Parts: sequence; structure tokens; C-alpha cells
Amino acid sequence: MSTPAGSARDGAARDGAARDGARPRVFIVDDHGLFRAGVRSELGDEVDVVGEADDVEPAITRIAECQPDVVLLDVHLPGGGGQAVVTAIRASHPGVRFLALSASGAPEDVIAVIRSGARGYVTKTISGGDLVDAVRRVAAGDSVFSPRLAGFVLDAFAALPAAADGSPSFDPELDQLTPREREVLRLIARELFISVKTVESHVSSVLRKLQLSTRHQLTRWANERRLT
Repeated sequence: MSTPAGSARDGAARDGAARDGARPRVFIVDDHGLFRAGVRSELGDEVDVVGEADDVEPAITRIAECQPDVVLLDVHLPGGGGQAVVTAIRASHPGVRFLALSASGAPEDVIAVIRSGARGYVTKTISGGDLVDAVRRVAAGDSVFSPRLAGFVLDAFAALPAAADGSPSFDPELDQLTPREREVLRLIARELFISVKTVESHVSSVLRKLQLSTRHQLTRWANERRLT
């Protein structure tokens, strides 16, 4: 296994290869064998498919062994979310890049895998030619999104509160809330009561999503995340 320094050197070498037009080395993670075969066929000889896996644990093991340039990754796998694969590999092999390839276009799936470190997200309706282009761009260090999904990412990051140093904060629990619910949460954090009936439904929704039972707990939760 490469050391962190070795991983960095390997990543730099892959970047250079991608820029020079070499075929990217690709690993495919999806729990449907027929779909994996279809992806290999669509990619053709434009890339080198160096391995594949159908679940989280074998994916982590095999990706670490062959260290591809790009991993094409489904976000829903039998052993857990695709973000678990991204998180595990990025910790030890930061030069490996991930491109989510999923049937899901749900905002929560897009945000979860991008937050874990994936470089892009495209849906399975993508054409073979566009997929090859997306793989090459991710291998070269770019980010790639299906047009409709890019808006989800922009909206989610724009709505994030800033941390103390001015950088965006990343909180999976906070991601569950709509912009309106976050606005209401800030109000609750400043006052322990709300008399406006039209806001009560938002209060209940926030408590339910965060699995909290009282507004005092909610205030403490908000204070810990610098929402006040």
C-alpha cells in the first residue's frame, strides 16, 4: 500500500497522464452485473476498466489494490451508501477520484456523495459518449454534473452557514432541513417560544427530522452549529 506521499506522487502522475490523453484507468461499482457490463461496453476502448465490485466492502478492498484514476460509483449499494466507499478510499488514496453514476436524481443522494468527496454526479440516462467525456474530465481534475443536478449542489452549498473561519460548514443533519426550516430554526434559537400558528408546522418538522423532543434541545443543537 502506498504511503500518503506515494499516493500524492501517484495522483500527480495520473493527472499528467490524463492531460496527455492517456486512457484513464476506471473501476466500476454497481450491484447489477448487467449494468456493469453495459457500462464497460459503452466505455469501449476509450478507457481501461481495471476492476469492478458489487458492494461496499469488496469495492474498498479492490480499489485500494488497483488504485484507478476514476471510480464510477452507484450511490445505493446493498452494504451501504456509495459515500462510504468514497470516504474510506480518500482517507488512504486521495489521488483516486470518484464520479457517481446513479439512477437516483434525489437531492439528498447528490449532496451526500459530493460531500463525501466525489468529483461529480451523472445519472444513468447519460449517453456513452458523454460518459467517456465525464470520466476523462474527472480524471483530469474537473467536476462534472448532469445539468439538472448541478443546481442542487449550488443551492445546498449556498445555504450552508459559515464556520468561524469563514469556510462552509458541513453537517449531514443540517442538510436535511429546507431553507425555510433553517430560518425557523434560527428564530427558535433566539427565543424559546413562537406564537405564530403558521410557523408551528415548521417547528414540528425540524424537531422530527433532528429527532429532538423539546425546543431547549433544539436551541442547544443550534448553538453548537453556530446558527445563532
